Amino acid sequence: MKPFFYNIQRNIVISFLGRNFLAHLLAIILTIIIVFSGFDWEYFTAIHGSEVSLFLSPAIIIGALLPVLLPLVLLLRAKHNNNKELLNTAYALAQSAFIGLAVSSTYKAFTGRIPPMHHLVVAAQDVSHEFQFGFMRGGVFWGWPSSHTTVAFATMAALFVLYPEKKLLRVLVICYAFYVGFGVSVGIHWFSEFIAGALIGTVIGVSVGRSFQQRKKTLRFS
Repeated sequence: MKPFFYNIQRNIVISFLGRNFLAHLLAIILTIIIVFSGFDWEYFTAIHGSEVSLFLSPAIIIGALLPVLLPLVLLLRAKHNNNKELLNTAYALAQSAFIGLAVSSTYKAFTGRIPPMHHLVVAAQDVSHEFQFGFMRGGVFWGWPSSHTTVAFATMAALFVLYPEKKLLRVLVICYAFYVGFGVSVGIHWFSEFIAGALIGTVIGVSVGRSFQQRKKTLRFS
């Protein structure tokens, strides 16, 4: 388990520094714009229950399971084949998922945003503007940003960085991340929470990916 903690404190800090901090700030600014323009509500009411939302609905389950199962599968395969590079990838994915979940959950603990499905309880009133700012007023499950999206983009961005030569893999990870993001935006999250999660998750994944990319270089000579 030691590689899981490789540079973890540094990677968390870097995720909030310099240009990465600007990504967090941009996530907040875009959220404000999307919320107060009314786009969140219009998007959800237009897409929810449509054929598009049915196609995207598996993303909620896939986005919850894959970040757990993929690192585990890679870990077992790497151990079996004594593949140091694959083992490095498994730990990078696990760490990026953990940091993504921790960061998004921390934000949620202070935003407590009312989820879109709540409109069914309040007779289809626009609740997209409803936040419960404070600490743990809405728990860490509901709120801003989307943890599904943050984790999906964090893990896939890490893969993107770790395998610059794998063109097909890079296309697939981008498609997966956006599938999860759009999927949750038509069900359990607002569109702005998907956008914010994508931005925050990307900077986390890139930070972790670069860190483990350096670790991979040292493994080649060990």
